[in-house]
Order: sequence, then C-alpha cells, then structure tokens
Amino acid sequence: MEKYFDKGELDEEDMKLGLKKAMIHHDLFPLFCLSAKKNMGSGRLMGLIDNVCPSPAEMPPQRTLSGAPLPCDPDGPPCIFIYKTLSEAHIGEMSFFKVYSGTIRPGMELVNETNGVTEKINQLFVVEGSKRIPVNELLAGDIGATIKLKHTHVNNTLHARGKNFELPPIEFPSPLMSVAIESALKGDEEKLAVAIHQVREEDPTVLLEMSQELKQTIIHCQGELHLSVIKWKLEHISKNLRASFSRPRIPYRETIRKPVQSSYRHKKQSGGAGQFGEVYMQVEPWYEDMPDPKGLSVRGREEFQLDWGGKLVFLNCIVGGAIDQRFLPSILKGIMEKMQEGPLTGSHVRDVRVIVYDGKMHPVDSNDISFKIAGMMAFKQAFRQADPQILEPVYTVTVLCPDDQTGGIISDLQTRRAIMEGMDTEGHFTKIIAKVPLAEMHDYYSSLRSLTQGRAKFRMKFQEYAAVPPDLQRKLIDEYNKVAAHQEA
Repeated sequence: MEKYFDKGELDEEDMKLGLKKAMIHHDLFPLFCLSAKKNMGSGRLMGLIDNVCPSPAEMPPQRTLSGAPLPCDPDGPPCIFIYKTLSEAHIGEMSFFKVYSGTIRPGMELVNETNGVTEKINQLFVVEGSKRIPVNELLAGDIGATIKLKHTHVNNTLHARGKNFELPPIEFPSPLMSVAIESALKGDEEKLAVAIHQVREEDPTVLLEMSQELKQTIIHCQGELHLSVIKWKLEHISKNLRASFSRPRIPYRETIRKPVQSSYRHKKQSGGAGQFGEVYMQVEPWYEDMPDPKGLSVRGREEFQLDWGGKLVFLNCIVGGAIDQRFLPSILKGIMEKMQEGPLTGSHVRDVRVIVYDGKMHPVDSNDISFKIAGMMAFKQAFRQADPQILEPVYTVTVLCPDDQTGGIISDLQTRRAIMEGMDTEGHFTKIIAKVPLAEMHDYYSSLRSLTQGRAKFRMKFQEYAAVPPDLQRKLIDEYNKVAAHQEA
C-alpha cells in the first residue's frame, strides 16, 4: 500500500508478488472463465500458474488431522491424498492423488490410514486430458494417477508403513435435492445398483440412501443440473439402462393423544391343536416423567428407545396369572410389529405407553403366535380410537440472499406452511430463518433459483416432528387406504 500511494501505481512484478503472497495465505483465490471446447482462456490460466502461482515448496507445510506439519519434501516419508476417482473403460477405477511428501514409485506399498489396508502402487501416470503418460516417479507437490486401488476411495490418505498420517478430508456441500430412483424395467435392479455405485464413487457429493422405511432408493444431489448429469452418467455407464425418478415419500410418524382401553380375543380351531389368546390392554400417549397408572400394580416395566425416534414403554400389570409370563414377549412382539407399520398411513408409531392388565389363556390351545396376534390386534383397535395424530418432519431452513430479494423469498416460504423464525445478516447477505415441513421442500431448490436468478442459496437441518393440519391428515389417510385397497384387490 505504501508503494502504491508513493508511486501511484504498481508494476507487474509488484502485482505478481502481491498475488503470490495472498494465495500463499489463502486470502485471494483467482477465478478464470474459459472454454476448453473453443480453446479460449486456457493460455491466460497457464500463464498465471507459470508466472504467479506459488509452488508447493513455497506453501506452508500441510498439517495432518492431529495438527502435525507435513513438509513438502521429496526426501520425506511417502504420503499421498486421493482427491478424485474416475471409472475408465477396460481398466477400471483410476485414482487421482497429490503427493504431499516423499517420492512415489511403481511397486511401492502404502497403508490406507482410514481402513488399515495395504495398497500396492502398480503404475503411475501423469494425466493430460484423455492422455495417460506413464512415469517412473512422482515427487512431493506432484499430481498423478494410478489404477486398481481396490480398497481406497476419495478422501483417503496413503502413507509409508509405520507412519500415521491422515490429511484433512475435503468437505463436500450438503445435498439440496432428493429424488427416488428405480429401474424402469423389471430385472434391471442389479444393473442399476452397479451403475449408481459407480456414479457415487466418482462423485462424493452424490449421497445414496436405501430407505427400508420408505421402501425406496433415494439419491441426494445438488440440484436439477446435477441430477441431469447423474441421469446422463447412468445411461452411458450401462447401455439400455432406463431409470425412473419420482418424488420421495415423506417419513411421517404416528402417535395418539388420549388413553384408550381395548381387548381382543384370537381364537382359531383347525383339525388338530387350535389357537387361543385374549389380551386386555390400555394404550396411552407417553411423555417424560409419566406417573404409574392409577389402580394398577406394575409388575414389570420395559422401555425402548425406538430406532426411528420416540419411545415405547411396556408395562406388565397382570395379577393372578391370567396370562402366563412366557406369553408377554409375544404380546410385545405383536405390538412392535404394528408400530413399524402404523394403522393410519403405514408410518412408524412413536411415544406410546402400553399397559397389559388382563387376559385369558387356554391350557392346550394357547401359544406364542396366538398372543402375538391378540396383542397386535388389541393395539391396532386401541390406536384407532385414541385420537391418533400424524406427525411430519419439520426442518430449519436458512436462506442467504441479497437484501432486495427478501420479500419474494418470505412470501414463497409462507406458501409452504413455513413459520418464520427471524432475520439476520451473514457477510454481505441477509439471512432468513424459518421452520418448514419437509413435504413442502421437494422443489424448493428450483423455485429459489428461479425467484432470485440464482443469487440466493439455502441450507436445511432437521428440527423436530410436528402435528400435520387436520385436512392434510385426512388426505394422507385416504391416500393410504386407497393404495392398500388397490394392493389387496
């Protein structure tokens, strides 16, 4: 600055030095617009790399996750970081890496710090576009590629045996869009699974979820353009593969709002031994620090933190041996099975207390299956009468946008049943915070881009489960009943 004010301008050498210092300290990141297809701008970029950009030896030493420095020294212990994977026809997966320390040669054996597997470096390449140029060694600071690393993926660190280097992983952005995918043709499921796995290996920003609850395979990606690239890759990886994309289902939950008593008798007679089991139970909404039921003696208590959130509390209040103790696990099993596929929409049930207080059994015909069915049906009956409530996932959505875009964004959020939490600033952006049901967020990425001409961005984080409005609950129940009736037919 003193030189600039003294002379009135900076010469080219001053500019080079200033740019280099800023890049070394990560204060400045040059951005170039160019076209490889039309060969425009590439000369400028190469000129900057050659004349201005600092070499790896001029940069501060890379630090490992433990905080130890790792100098860029060709004579140091070998250490490489895998930053990209590509699947090449006829040769398999090609791993791109940067050498952070030491000298890498073909035939070396390096240890993967993430999984402890030893990988052999068979061949080394310098890649220029579609050309793979074999080399005999790569030094610290070089970028190269190798093939056939079976147990190594993006963000893995490989190092010499006896060392424990682990370099900081690349932090990939969180997904902004989710779609369900399935093969358009029956019998192509395995082919689709292989293709999706290959796409996922090449692009770590693609997240894949095999949802047992929703009975769907869900791809999480960065938006519509990213999804188009994924579709193109799937079609070109496997010829004649056709995948269909749809809106993913919402992981609703079911619960109740009032206590109800019910009973069910399961009786079945066939040629030989029959089935008999009768269960009396009380089903009620569970909450923290709930007192024991009045007028009943609690003889056994089991509490379950459910995998899908919430709790089930199971109380044994049977007196006089009306039901043998050995049948209680069967009753509980029947209840748990019904909770995995709730009576209203087939969604998981949560936050329920079940009290088994009476029943009947037969000395010959009673068995585990009889009491499992009786417990399941008694729970189903009670649940439907206990003022059932559907819950939906609600996310905290944070939108960053220019000041002049706030009005349109808030109006759009309000059409999505959003509850506004407030506004703030983050850097040069206005920050809008709202709670929005997940069911209303499916097309939000496209809407926000269209609304703001791409000048806004958002992130979302799960907040809670909240009750759906009564009209939406009726609609969800009707849709589920129609599908169930169609499947039965």
